[in-house]
Order: sequence, then C-alpha cells, then structure tokens
Amino acid sequence: MTDHPAGPPPVTVHETLPARVLIGPGARRTVPGECERLGVRRVLLVSTPSAATPADELADALGPRLAARFGHPAAHTPLAVTADALRLVDQVSADGVVALGGGSAVGLAKALAVRTGIPQIAVPTTYAGSEATPVLGETENGVKTTRRAPDIAPGTIVYDPELTLTLPPGLTLTSALNALAHAVEALWAPDATPVSDALATEAAAGLLAALPLVLAEPAHPAHRGRLQSSAWLAGLCLAGTRMGLHHQLAHALGGTYDLPHAPLHALLLPHVMAFNLPSAPDAAARLSRATGGADPVAAVARLARSYDGPTTLAALGVPHGGLRTIAARVAAAPHPNPRPVTADSVTEILEAAF
Repeated sequence: MTDHPAGPPPVTVHETLPARVLIGPGARRTVPGECERLGVRRVLLVSTPSAATPADELADALGPRLAARFGHPAAHTPLAVTADALRLVDQVSADGVVALGGGSAVGLAKALAVRTGIPQIAVPTTYAGSEATPVLGETENGVKTTRRAPDIAPGTIVYDPELTLTLPPGLTLTSALNALAHAVEALWAPDATPVSDALATEAAAGLLAALPLVLAEPAHPAHRGRLQSSAWLAGLCLAGTRMGLHHQLAHALGGTYDLPHAPLHALLLPHVMAFNLPSAPDAAARLSRATGGADPVAAVARLARSYDGPTTLAALGVPHGGLRTIAARVAAAPHPNPRPVTADSVTEILEAAF
C-alpha cells in the first residue's frame, strides 16, 4: 500500500522590504541630501543623550531644515514618551523624522512615523538592528507588546562606522550579542528561507569574528565596519523571520521590569541557545561553523560573561519571585520555537539565567 501525503508541501515565502541603505565611513554626511531627496523640509531630529555630539553636528548640517529636536527617547518605547514626541511633531509641523542613536531613538522614530505617515531616516550608533526591521515594540503599564507592519520600517538607513568608534566596550559587547540573537533565532525560525539562512550564517560568522577584534582595538575602523555590516545582516534576519523564545523572554522581562535592552539580550542568549540547539540541528551546525568548530553555546556564554556589567537576571534587579510569573505568561502564548515551551521549562531557563 502506498502512502500519499495529506496535502502539498508548505510554500516558502520570502519578502524583502523596500529600503535605501547608505553605508561607509562618513555616510552620516549624506543625511541632509537624503532629506532633500525625500522632500522633507521640516525635520524632527530624535537622538539619545549618548549621541549628543554627532546629533549637534547633524543639527548644524540640517540648518534651516531642522524644525526641532527631541532628546529623551526611552528604552522599550513607552507610549507616554511617544505621546510627548507626537505633540512636538504637531507643534512644529514636522514632515520627516531622523533618528540618531541606539534602539531607543530608532524605536521612537518608528512609532512616530507609523502614526503620522511621515518618512523616517535611521542613523544607528549601536548594533541593535531595529532600523532594518518592520517591528515595533511598545510599553504601557509594564507590558511590552510587539507589532509588525511594512510601514514601520525606516525607508532610509545610514550606516556610518565612524559613529561607533567611541561606543564603550560594554555596550559594544552587549549590543553585538543582541544583534547575534537576531541571527540565531532566524536559523531556527519556522519561516526561515534560503535567503534568511544565508544572511543569518554570514551575520553570525561576522559578529563572532569581528567582536573580539573590536573589543581588543575599539577604535579600529575596519573591525568596527565589519561588526556594523554584520549587525545589519542580522537585522535583516529579524525583518524576514518570526521571533522565537529568546525575544519573547526579553520582551516579557524588559517590559515588566524596565530592564536595559542589550544587556538583557546578551545574558539570555546562551541560555536559550542551550535549550533550543539540541532540537535545531541545522542551526547548531551553522553556528558551529561560525565559531570554527567550537561549541557555539560555550563561545557565546564566554562572551556574555566577559561583560563588566550585570550578567545575571539577579544582578539586573529581577526579583526571584517573579520568574515563575514570567514563565507562565510566556508559556501561555508561546512564540514559534523548535522545542516545546512549558512553564516548567521556561522557569528552568530563567533560573539558570538568574
């Protein structure tokens, strides 16, 4: 008797977002010209305090095109901060937004653009990767929710490795591991494609090769350039595939306890990898090649432990009594994951990270 399949095999779908990317040393100087190209006459410049110096330079370069500056975006994009920025958009009749800084600045610009329809230009100074994705995470009353839509993604991204040369070693490390998490999760995503697999493999190899070099020589432009380019590829992975357990845990913990984004991702990643990779052999093989044959969990854990800041949930201030609550919330509506997710198994991951 011949067995017949129940139906046709699933169709693989790959979507590519329209985006204009300018990359290279000095690329930040193209921003005024990009505003002109987009027809933006009144720019709202959103920047983080850590990017104050390049933000001042960009403000000068924009000249009369600069309508206003907003200098206090917040992690996890709180709705209250977005409301403040929206009022400023209305007050100055801004018709475009430029984000300069890390994920907080980029996230706020996304929130403004998706609500108003104004074009956005992202100029990242970290390796967060949010600028390459159509994903927006927002927080209200300690709960972080995430949505995805094509009009959330910036239409123009400007990558200038010179903007990362003074990034502190700790933030360099945790931000790059945050980028690595995008590539790792793409490798075991249920909607992975040959394109996302190729991007994720190259991103992981580049991040793991360049990060130690950058930590050894923080001001080396070529090493910084490779790290930034690899983080871009990792962001494209997140743009094209669904998020899994790692991001779900980071969002649940970060939104509930207002935790710093990059250190949280960095400390969680090896624990989630240890949980998932036995059930994701292709991802494990690709990551093993990226580490030159070394155990990828051990390699990432070694990098995460080298951070001179908090490397455990306890050190970040997460109460032990809250772990089970987070685990139950995650298990009640789990993201796609190569290994079944239960409240008990998630609690074990969080206990190990604690």
